[in-house]
Amino acid sequence: MFADYHVHTEFSDDSVYPMEDVVKDAMGMGMNEICFTDHVDYGVKDDWDSGKEILYRNGEPIANVDYPRYAALIQKLQAQYKDKITVRMGMEFGIQMHTIPQFEALYKRYPFDFIILSIHQVEDKEFWTQDFQRGRTQKEYNERYYEELLNVVSHYKDYSVLGHMDLIVRYDDEGVYPFEKVKPYVEEILKRVIADGKGIEVNTSYHRYGLRDSTPSRDILKLYHELGGKIVTIGSDSHKPEHLGAYVEEAKELLRSIGFSSFCTYEKMEPIFHSLR
Repeated sequence: MFADYHVHTEFSDDSVYPMEDVVKDAMGMGMNEICFTDHVDYGVKDDWDSGKEILYRNGEPIANVDYPRYAALIQKLQAQYKDKITVRMGMEFGIQMHTIPQFEALYKRYPFDFIILSIHQVEDKEFWTQDFQRGRTQKEYNERYYEELLNVVSHYKDYSVLGHMDLIVRYDDEGVYPFEKVKPYVEEILKRVIADGKGIEVNTSYHRYGLRDSTPSRDILKLYHELGGKIVTIGSDSHKPEHLGAYVEEAKELLRSIGFSSFCTYEKMEPIFHSLR
């Protein structure tokens, strides 16, 4: 099974990759299944129909997914290419504690197959701009990140897997914070994830960001396995054609080396297990 379960398109504010082109490119690569997971980040972005003025960055609108168009196009592509590739409808929910009610309402509106729960901002402050880290020590912003993640997974349940669980590493200008110092947070998060029947993803974008370790780190993947975690998806976090499907086979080998025997795809929010052997 060759599948990519973290894919962004023209419906994300940081991508202009046409959705149908993604499907065609995936088929050209011999992919069996693809899941679209475009961005929704309440707190820092508005909906298209919010009535508020939409802001632009580098000529592209800073807004959440245009939900009706998104769902309609996915349904069209599912029907059009059903004999060639399986197309699933997902989203990447960039959740914060104060935005949970908005995501609960959105989840009820559409027949999702898959939801990635990610922490992209805390206190409406972005990581990639350093707004979140600024004024905090490395210890403070790492602990605050995992504290928010733990709080969110304790209160929000309509998701499938945690996306790029240690995302803060990508934007840590001070270097990699020692795992042992955040392990108590990580362990509590993973225990909650497992108890709730949820999973985590291996996000292969660490290659293009030049990170020294996988995302999440091998330490986190090993701990998840030791705690009994079994649900793992694999996604490229693609935004451009050159990202699509990248390093998926390497991620499978990584999972095998840790001791996992399967990875998952999803249908109607239910995991489907595929052998790694």
